Amino acid sequence: MNSEDEYFFQIEALFIAHRTQLRRAAFKILGDWDLADDVIHDAYLKIRDCSANKSEVKQPVAYLFQTVRNVAIDQYRRSMLELDLFDSEEEGLLVPDKQRTPDTYLMHYQSLNLIMTALSMLPERTRRVFELYRLEGRTQHKIAEELQISVSLVNRLIHVAIRHCKEALSSKQ
Repeated sequence: MNSEDEYFFQIEALFIAHRTQLRRAAFKILGDWDLADDVIHDAYLKIRDCSANKSEVKQPVAYLFQTVRNVAIDQYRRSMLELDLFDSEEEGLLVPDKQRTPDTYLMHYQSLNLIMTALSMLPERTRRVFELYRLEGRTQHKIAEELQISVSLVNRLIHVAIRHCKEALSSKQ
C-alpha cells in the first residue's frame, strides 16, 4: 500500500469520525441539514480529487473543517446570488392565473427574450454549462465530467452566465 492510499484511508476515517461536527459546521453557515450533507460530500470529493502534495497537510482534521467551511460559504454565496436573480417556484404557485394580465404577460415575455438574447451572446461552453445546470438540473460535478473541465470552472461559468443575464435584465429598467 503506497502513501497516497494511506492518506485516502486516513481522510475517510477522519470524515467518518468527525461527520457530525462537520455537518453541524456546515449547517451553521447554510441553515439547512440537507445542504450541509451535500457540502460534506462535496468537500470530501474536493479533498480526494486534490492533486496537491498530501504530505503538506500537517493537521488533517483542521484541514477537513476548513475545507467544509469554505465549500459551505461558496454554496451560501451561490444560493444568495441565484436567489437575487431567480424567484422561488413557490412564489409562482401563489399567484392565480386570473391575475395574469396582458401587460404582465408582455413584461415577462420581454424579460424572457432579454435572457434568451443574453444567453445567445455568451460563449458556447458558458451557455451550455448554464443550460445543463439551470434547465436540465445536472450537478456541477456531472457537467464537469461531461464537458471534461474542472468543477471550479463549471462554477465560474455558471456565475458568469447568471451575472450576464442579471445585467441584461437590469439594463431593461
